[in-house]
Amino acid sequence: MRYIFVLFFSISITAQAQLPFEEEVKQIQQYNDSLWDSSRPTIVFTGSSSIRFWNDVQERFPQQQVLNTGFGGSQFSDLEHYLEELILNYNPVKVFIYEGDNDIFAKKRPRKIVKRADNILSTLQQRNPNMEIVLISAKPSISRWKYRGRYRRLNRKLNRLASETKGIDFVDVWYPMLDKRKVKQDIFIEDGLHMNDKGYDIWYDVIKDYID
Repeated sequence: MRYIFVLFFSISITAQAQLPFEEEVKQIQQYNDSLWDSSRPTIVFTGSSSIRFWNDVQERFPQQQVLNTGFGGSQFSDLEHYLEELILNYNPVKVFIYEGDNDIFAKKRPRKIVKRADNILSTLQQRNPNMEIVLISAKPSISRWKYRGRYRRLNRKLNRLASETKGIDFVDVWYPMLDKRKVKQDIFIEDGLHMNDKGYDIWYDVIKDYID
């Protein structure tokens, strides 16, 4: 009996450990559900903190209905777990995905990251064949500049994946954020990782052509 109890307790702890971001995702859902007009075409931006902190993304695209379902600290594996809650429930005509930044920082190999990304794309296309998907490249940053080689390899692989998959686009924010061969210093907040308004201005200039 004691063994059964310990086993049950262990399984419960394991199940809880497999649900990171659960509370945050619930809050994101509640907020977006209060804004969402299901009668209008919807564009979803999702991914890690660079999306989560893009507070004026709707204001930058006023002609569209834009929902921000980004959740800070996430990786492709986390997004895969919440595709229903963060993307599919809103039946978007287009979704922009920014993941991979934290995957590289967690020392995952680009090949494995892209495999996970491919799984996500396959699931989304199966569930909603008419949805357009845009992969946003990993960005450079001051705090993670030493990993730039790995980020570039990941971006090349994501670009290749998009080019080989119908209905998928790849938008490069890496090079627009550079000043020659160095990352621009004035586009980040104090932590050297997250962007200020100047950084998001760059993203807007690049992404706007993929909105329509």
